[in-house]
Amino acid sequence: MTKKKDIFTVKEDLTELANLIHKLSSSNSFKDRTKIEKALITVLRQMEVSGNRKRTMDDYRLHVTDFMKSAGLTFLDEITTESIYLWLEKMDVSSQTRLIRLKCLKAFLSRCFDNGWFETNFWKSINIKVDKQVKEGAMEQDIKILLSVLDLKDFVQLRDATAVLLMYKTGIRVSTLANLEEKHIDFSDKLLRLNGDILKSRESLLLPFDDVLTRMLDVLMKQNKAIRCQYQKDNNFVFITKQGGPIATGPSNNNIQKRLNKYAREYGLKNINPHALRRGFAKSLLDRGARLTDISKALGHSDLSVTTQYLYLDKNEVAGNLRKFL
Repeated sequence: MTKKKDIFTVKEDLTELANLIHKLSSSNSFKDRTKIEKALITVLRQMEVSGNRKRTMDDYRLHVTDFMKSAGLTFLDEITTESIYLWLEKMDVSSQTRLIRLKCLKAFLSRCFDNGWFETNFWKSINIKVDKQVKEGAMEQDIKILLSVLDLKDFVQLRDATAVLLMYKTGIRVSTLANLEEKHIDFSDKLLRLNGDILKSRESLLLPFDDVLTRMLDVLMKQNKAIRCQYQKDNNFVFITKQGGPIATGPSNNNIQKRLNKYAREYGLKNINPHALRRGFAKSLLDRGARLTDISKALGHSDLSVTTQYLYLDKNEVAGNLRKFL
């Protein structure tokens, strides 16, 4: 019996072979692992090809890199629910800001899942509860007050007044305003003819404007021509600086937005900012009986649920509206 068992026992010294196998397994353990940094580069490239906004890609780069460094992680397979929660706990910011950063990281991880780098999307269950902040739109009375105090004989104030009224009457974003060119203004039909290149939705849009805006845009564009000639600038933007250049040099550096913040402080106006003007446009249309689908289309939304968030309705107003159908 003993002799039969001995044949199954290898008596050779295999220390060297064991060391070689250990080295082989160690090198292979990193072979198929994807680095977070490399994954981020790939995802950003995919987003660029798909036509995502630069600002969105910058957010991915900022928050994913911050997570990676804060959590001390290198590879995607090191990311766990716990590491994400620890990252969130380290932030000295509001719950709303924390939620925004979490959404960005989750969106990145979802793209990684789509690329086959994760077997499960475990991060789906991670969430942060925040109190919903009510954002009211600009009121017509505040618009009238602002326009009444601005000196339309001054180029900058004429420009700002036109920008305010255009955003309030058409609902365009301040980023669209910054890229608006003379070719987009149709005076004969009193329309903004916007192509997908300057819209977040990437879909073309027609937005009507009234006689007041027709006159203001006409005067502004004539003044623009003189300024561009003076400073030898070659562009066709509708809204330019005093030196004839573009009003925006980046997603967070917009001359009009800064001016509106200044006016709001100076004249004590509550909701004079680009987003409030956009919300005010939506609410004013609703109050005049416009269909929700038309409002949504004008805002460039692909989802009606997003549009409804723009339409802040007081509970008493809702009750009054419902009473009409009793």
